[in-house]
Amino acid sequence: MTGYLASFEPAMRLALAEARAASARADASAGPDIPVGAVVLDADGSVIGLGRNQREAAADPTAHAELVALRAAAKARGSWRLDGCTLVVTLEPCTMCAGALLAARLARLVYGADDPRAGAAGSVWDVLHDPRLGPPVEVRGGVLAAECAALLQAFFDQRR
Repeated sequence: MTGYLASFEPAMRLALAEARAASARADASAGPDIPVGAVVLDADGSVIGLGRNQREAAADPTAHAELVALRAAAKARGSWRLDGCTLVVTLEPCTMCAGALLAARLARLVYGADDPRAGAAGSVWDVLHDPRLGPPVEVRGGVLAAECAALLQAFFDQRR
């Protein structure tokens, strides 16, 4: 991978570290979370938000990595408006998370692995380019896709 997409590799590696941390957590009351990690970059490329799946840990159905990272970025910025920011995430977002990206006014989504079951950035639905929902979000998939997919595959293989 070269050029524009390669510039997101460091952020994707940080998102992968968050994903690994999500699946490493387990206790008697809740199992590990699905290994998905996310990073929000400001327009200058600085990290302003980190997130990992925390649905099990927080007993919260909305605690997807993307939403956790968006909340952290909004807090860091002091505003829910994340104009000019980029979300880097290990797995293509679901419809809930894609809607949150639009609501936060992000400029760009960069993701690793496609989600052929629930992806809302082009795989199953294309929420981020629906003109009825607002300005389109730039979408780039496939950054470290094999590594992101392998992490998810290993997680689910252990549970079967």
